[in-house]
Formats: sequence, C-alpha cells, structure tokens
Amino acid sequence: MPNKTSAAKKPAPKTAVKAKTAAKPVAAKAAAPAAKVAPKPVVAAAAVVAKPVAAKPVAVKAAEPAPIVTRRADFKVNDHVVYPAHGVGQIVRIEEQEVAGYKLELFVITFEKDKMTLRVPTPKAKAIGMRKLAGADTVLSAMQTLRGRARIKRTMWSRRAQEYEAKINSGDLISIAEVVRDLHRAGGQPEQSYSERQLYEAALSRMVREVAAVERIDEDAAMKRLESALLKQVAAAAAAPAATAAA
Repeated sequence: MPNKTSAAKKPAPKTAVKAKTAAKPVAAKAAAPAAKVAPKPVVAAAAVVAKPVAAKPVAVKAAEPAPIVTRRADFKVNDHVVYPAHGVGQIVRIEEQEVAGYKLELFVITFEKDKMTLRVPTPKAKAIGMRKLAGADTVLSAMQTLRGRARIKRTMWSRRAQEYEAKINSGDLISIAEVVRDLHRAGGQPEQSYSERQLYEAALSRMVREVAAVERIDEDAAMKRLESALLKQVAAAAAAPAATAAA
C-alpha cells in the first residue's frame, strides 16, 4: 500500500504565460497644420463721388403788395374831429398796418387834454360815428338849446342817468347841450348829486371843446360863452313864474 505521505506531490505544470504584448505606443500624428488661406485682397471700393447736379433755376415770383383797405371819408391830417366816446381830437397822421394779409389804413387821433392816442381804421370811421366839427349853424342851435327851459322827466334817476349818458356818447352837439341845460344848477337851486355832477361836467367839457375848436378860441373863452347862455336860461326860468302870477 503506498504511503500517502511519501508520495510526493507532483508539481503543477507551469503554464507558460505569455506576457501580454504591451501595446506599442502609437505615435500620435501631429495634426497637420491647417492650410493657410491667403486672404483675398480686398479691393477698396472706389469712392463714389456724386456729380453735382446743376439746380434748375426756379423763377421766384415777386411778392405781390398787400391790397390797401382805405376809405378816408374826407378826413385829413391836422383835422379836428369828434369821436363819440371821447369828444374832440385831432388827426396827427394816417399810418398803415398789415392785418391778415391786408394793409389797413388807420387814423391816429390824439386827445391832448386826456393825454390819449387812438387809432381808428379809416373804413370804419363813419360807422362808429366819427364826424367833422359841427358847423356854425349847429353851434348857434346848441346855444339856443342852452337858453331853453330844462326838461326833466319824472322818472327814476337811474333811467334818466342812462339817457343822459347815451346823449353824451352820441357825439351830437345838440344832444350834449340838452344834458348841460337839464343838469345845470344855479345859485338857490337844489345842489346836484355826485352822479349828476359827473354827467354835467362830462357834457359841459365836451361842448366847451367843440365850441372852442369851431370858433377857434381857447377853452376859457368858450366856457364863458356857455355860462352866459346858461345864465339867460336861469333868468328866463325865473321870469316865467312871475309872468304866470301876474297874468
């Protein structure tokens, strides 16, 4: 019986292990340099020079002069005129102004006593009541009006005041004389109220200026003429009751 212990173990056969062949280093091929593309020569764009185009001559029409609107109504420079709302003034010149494409003629009127200058379109002078100075006959009639008897309506003062003011602003010399006559107060008569006094003085001043301009006298001399006529009116008014009583 063979001895187990003595039996030598047969060595295992050596297996020849072939060493793995190491991968050969692959020489990395250097990337071929990109082919340089020569830049195309840039052809500079030729500067485009605009040829000057000769402008066609445009015929420019000469501006037509603006039409002149005028109607002087026989008023001339240096004339004294009566403007309804302001009384007697003097035309110092006639000037032109352009309004909405039209040249408009204007009377330039000065009111020396009021230190005022007014411009009135010549076409509208008559329409607004501007007139020449009254004639000698009209002045005589106005003086006769002053000598007449006062005519005072029995109405409220406010209404009478409006009527008096309208007469003054009418510019009519006879109407203005009526206001002076009706509002005049002599000594011994009731005093005027403040508003009566204002209307009386406005009417008297208008009348004095026109009489002075018509008769070519100063205003003091014209005032004396009016006062003389008013005194005759007072004397006539005082004599009337006496004559009635005697009858």
